[in-house]
Amino acid sequence: MGRVFVAGSINMDVVATADRHPKVGETVAGQAVHYFPGGKGANQAVAAAKLGAPSTLIGRLGADAFGQQLRQFLTTQGVDLALVKDTADVHTGTAVITIADADNTIVVVPGANALVSAGDVTAPVLAKGDVAVSQFEIPQATIIAFFKRARAAGATTILNPAPATACSHELLDLVDILVLNETELGLLAQTELHDTDDPSRFVEAARRLPTGSEKILCVTLGKRGVLALVGGEPSLTAGRAVKAVDTTGAGDCFVGALAAQLANGEAIHDALEYANAAASICVQRMGAAPSMPTAAEVAAVLRS
Repeated sequence: MGRVFVAGSINMDVVATADRHPKVGETVAGQAVHYFPGGKGANQAVAAAKLGAPSTLIGRLGADAFGQQLRQFLTTQGVDLALVKDTADVHTGTAVITIADADNTIVVVPGANALVSAGDVTAPVLAKGDVAVSQFEIPQATIIAFFKRARAAGATTILNPAPATACSHELLDLVDILVLNETELGLLAQTELHDTDDPSRFVEAARRLPTGSEKILCVTLGKRGVLALVGGEPSLTAGRAVKAVDTTGAGDCFVGALAAQLANGEAIHDALEYANAAASICVQRMGAAPSMPTAAEVAAVLRS
């Protein structure tokens, strides 16, 4: 079995719930405030670990109370934190999230995540069969260094280009599997997309990307499922009908589950179906990292 290495962000999510999102300049009354472990890197590492893959997180925490709490939580989830550094004189990454009617708005303040360096990602010893995962809450130069190291070792690279940010050709060239939603795809393909668009629009946009048909593209479409291009051929894995409570972390759950399945040697289409099922569980719970399902829970959904 391969291992999953995630280079990415670690945040404390400060979550406020309300009946609706405020308009610009408006104040609305909230219902509750919660503190949840999060950050796209941490979420993906927790998802992979809870689904049975040996999972190592590479990142940075501030030397503060949030950092201590996050380190303790991630340890209890089975994530290897040997490559997570405590960084003095900088705060732990923080996300301020508003949830209303199961939709969220998020403001991320990177803190220590912005200091994750190329030197940090040279420490892990990767091998063929391992999976290297990253996202856009750490510097892109660091991701490039990480993926170069992974490629040299024969590991599979997965990039989740979120939050939506422009991406260099150098980085895309190092990616084996690209996992993104319609907003991120629209930015990279330089076209406007909506989650209600016909799947053919996503296929057309995906084929505009300078990735070549040898790369696998996965477009996550929420309750509609996931559209994948494998060898240039599209296939749609249908979504599962569930009552969403909080969609924060659903994409990260999908990425972590996909990485865990590929590290376990599963075929891509089987891994996509599994990841889709895992994400359908995640959205039925509050919080990001704490909402990641176990392997037993996903197995039960797949049997149903």
